[in-house]
Amino acid sequence: MVEREREREREMGVSKDGVESSLTSKLNPSHLEVIDTSGGCGASFAIEIVSAQFEGKRLLERHRMVNAALVEEMKEIHALSIKKTLTPDQWKQQQESEKSQSAA
Repeated sequence: MVEREREREREMGVSKDGVESSLTSKLNPSHLEVIDTSGGCGASFAIEIVSAQFEGKRLLERHRMVNAALVEEMKEIHALSIKKTLTPDQWKQQQESEKSQSAA
């Protein structure tokens, strides 16, 4: 059954769920937002991801980790916009900053 679903995904292109599944299994994010910006055909995605695996890594290294996690999907994705790659501490600081700005 799983093999049949994978075959169907290959025929249809990459799914949002497929991108989320790959990123979740490889980077174990505490927050993940994947947006299909292609209008449903699976050719373009925007990603925001928070993972402890990004600790001590520079932005370029983090983006490479995301691309490596999606190596199979990237064969069919035409555009990948990595909006945010944050550590849990950076995410927490950002959330607190946004709360204080909205309260002001």
